[in-house]
Amino acid sequence: MFDPSWLWAAFTIVAAAAQTVRNATQRGLTTRLGTVGATHVRFLFGFPFALIFLIAVMVALGQELPRPPLIYWAWVIDGALTQIAATALMLAAMNDRSFVVVYAYIKTEPVQVALFGLVFLGDAVTPVMAAAILIATTGVVTMALKPGTSADLKSTLLGLGAGAMFALSAVGFRGGILSLALPSYVMAATFTVVVGLLLQSVLLSLYLWLRNPDVLVSIVRAWRPSLFAGFMGALASQFWFLAFALATAASVRTLALVEVLFAQAIARFVFKQATTAREAIGVVLIVVGVMLLLWAG
Repeated sequence: MFDPSWLWAAFTIVAAAAQTVRNATQRGLTTRLGTVGATHVRFLFGFPFALIFLIAVMVALGQELPRPPLIYWAWVIDGALTQIAATALMLAAMNDRSFVVVYAYIKTEPVQVALFGLVFLGDAVTPVMAAAILIATTGVVTMALKPGTSADLKSTLLGLGAGAMFALSAVGFRGGILSLALPSYVMAATFTVVVGLLLQSVLLSLYLWLRNPDVLVSIVRAWRPSLFAGFMGALASQFWFLAFALATAASVRTLALVEVLFAQAIARFVFKQATTAREAIGVVLIVVGVMLLLWAG
């Protein structure tokens, strides 16, 4: 029989796959909407789908909307704002010559999540989990840091800063879910997805309206392809949050590194790109780290 304690792992893998599809769709929108506009699509067009998910959960479970305690809003606002900040740092990194190096530093996120989760949520990290996190993260960094790349202070700060913001976002959203203390983790996770996307949609819409209203017009005009990107974004968020409700943020974000394996598989089997020895070593380290994490869990 299926062990329900493994549900968080299944949720994480589904979320990583959906996020991979969303990222591919967003890349296609970048030429039409710009980087900020394409990024906003995940929030603005994801919110209606998240709302539909919430209504479906309410009907299926026969439950009303929860009444969040005051601390809930602090956690969720932290999660929403730090996710936007992380995205902004990534956008800055895209304009930097050392983006590959920045990406490697961003993927130190699981290590930072483990630290922040321990400090702010008391999420325990066993020695085996710590080893799994370090091994998998080393694998990603090994794949990202190609020979001849060099790091400077700017790229280091951009990457570590983005990784820290993503880590704080994961901890913030998990903290919000746990603070609801609901008997149904599905309701807690789904409600938090809706609140988070609403906050982010309003904030980014206000920013674009003040800074570049033409982008908002372009987003509305590109509603057809944006709908799919929004749906996949909402689907990914739904499963990320379900995983956060059941497991530590460090475990979820470490297992999420399978996204790198998905991208590598696409490059190898779809685009027929050869795998280098360095990439093969990175893949092996990620697989070992993930297997160790699942065994520890």
